[in-house]
Amino acid sequence: MSTDTADGENELRERITNFLRRNFPQIQMHGGSAAINHLDRESGEVTIQLGGACSGCGISPMTIQAIKSRMVKEIPEIETVHADTGMGSGADGDLGGTSSGGTSPSFPGETTDDGGDDEGPQAPF
Repeated sequence: MSTDTADGENELRERITNFLRRNFPQIQMHGGSAAINHLDRESGEVTIQLGGACSGCGISPMTIQAIKSRMVKEIPEIETVHADTGMGSGADGDLGGTSSGGTSPSFPGETTDDGGDDEGPQAPF
């Protein structure tokens, strides 16, 4: 890899990192993290790994979709964004934790009895 290519990739990595910090400060404010796992400058592909609190966050799929749609608009060199929270992700690493076969959220007092008598979850007191 030539020095020009390395400098160009480093500059693009820095722009992506700044994009994430500027547009998605809630990731860090809520105890999460975002890191570039892979960057292919020639194909315009980047893979972002969301971690920390993002791994169990119910709105991380929406954050991922927002990153994907906004990054390709703001950074012209990026054509495809892959993002993952590492929690049972979908076929291409998207929508961390929302793929089929995962566990559904449960709430205090909620029962799994599906006897047709649906009065809602019972209060835990």
